[in-house]
Amino acid sequence: MTCDPAHGLTSLIALTAGDVRRLLPMDRCIDLMADALGGLARGEAMNPLRAGYRLPSGKGLIAAMPGALGYGPFGAKLISVFPGNREVGLESHQGLIVLFDGEHGAPTAIVDAAAVTEIRTAAVSGVATRTLAREDAHDLAILGSGTQALSHLEAILAVRPLTRIRAWSPTRTRLEAFASLASEHGKVGMAASAREAVEGADIVCTVTASADPVLLGEWLSDGAHVNAVGSSVASARELDAEAVRRSRFFVDRRESAVNESGDLLFAIREGVVDASHVVGELGEVLIGTTEGRQTADQITVFESLGLAVEDLAAAAFVVEQARIQDMGSVLEL
Repeated sequence: MTCDPAHGLTSLIALTAGDVRRLLPMDRCIDLMADALGGLARGEAMNPLRAGYRLPSGKGLIAAMPGALGYGPFGAKLISVFPGNREVGLESHQGLIVLFDGEHGAPTAIVDAAAVTEIRTAAVSGVATRTLAREDAHDLAILGSGTQALSHLEAILAVRPLTRIRAWSPTRTRLEAFASLASEHGKVGMAASAREAVEGADIVCTVTASADPVLLGEWLSDGAHVNAVGSSVASARELDAEAVRRSRFFVDRRESAVNESGDLLFAIREGVVDASHVVGELGEVLIGTTEGRQTADQITVFESLGLAVEDLAAAAFVVEQARIQDMGSVLEL
């Protein structure tokens, strides 16, 4: 980026989904997310609640996620969510991440948001699994068969050596397609039911678009770790109240959880837990101010709602690498 304050001239870099995927390897993104969450827990970053609005057409919604990193860059992710896109082969989440520099406030980059979200969401689950799952965890269950199912498999493999992988989806053809795509990472067993996939698993990732529970607490084995990812609105949940009650419950951000987490809010409304059931934020565990897993037989849940600082940290790294490798398109404003 170049900026001439006297004339208001700015050039910025634009990066496509392909650029993001080439420049943001999963193992590096996992470390970036740990740093971002730790910085947030130390008060070094800003992460307001997202603002979301349903469109008059009823087809989808638009959301804005602003934030600032402690080392300078700030910006926002602007994203649309159109669930019907899946029926025509498009991603449900579409959008851009806009970065600004911390010195003059000039825009420096626009980055494809869908690719960043695809990788960083799974990377955060990788951080949670590395931090909260048992060291000997090796049996993975994935509920869901979309983009996040594949990226989560890659992320979990980056932090734990898996000996068994099972997946379930309500749509058999999508499950078969996922198992085929995932075959390069290992054989994926296609479970006939969510319960069949989950029972006996050490690590469970729920990455569905369901508004109703797909994971029941009675199915969870002692010592299991759950990454609850798919639901990020108060009106939908993937976990039933028993799964929440049985767990030592961690979140990415308390403020987000008490406003947006259907998994938590339904359990509260049903009188099973209250807001104090949230043990702490993942970043607090990372910096040592909150204790994570306490015993081998404890069930842990990480409620992942997605944060702007995660998007900004990933996008800032991608932009830095693009400049080093002379990638991307330069736009003059």
